[in-house]
Amino acid sequence: MFKEFRDFAMKGNVVDLAVAVIIGAAFGKIVTSLVSDVLMPIIGLILGKIDFSTLAFTVGSSTIKYGMFIQSVVDFVIIAFCIFLVLKQLKRFKKEKDPVEPEVREEVKLLTEIRDLLRK
Repeated sequence: MFKEFRDFAMKGNVVDLAVAVIIGAAFGKIVTSLVSDVLMPIIGLILGKIDFSTLAFTVGSSTIKYGMFIQSVVDFVIIAFCIFLVLKQLKRFKKEKDPVEPEVREEVKLLTEIRDLLRK
């Protein structure tokens, strides 16, 4: 059982996924800092120094912090846009091979013609 688990854990896909999760977490921290420390203050200045994270209203004894929700939506949109840009650049740099038609041997052509004639 241990050998099976080791074989599973050492498959290329599992290791690649683990690396992707770690890099994604680090990238998420960078984007969160970009949004919180750079973009949101600029947006706050444009909109009259509004700080989304403090927006809330109280219903009874509960406080609904809709500003935090707005902040999370902005974070998500920026993260999604950054990932889109990264994937677009990776696709651009990836060498695309032109699909080459395999050369058909003469015997195969002849056999194909015979098959088609027999069908008729």
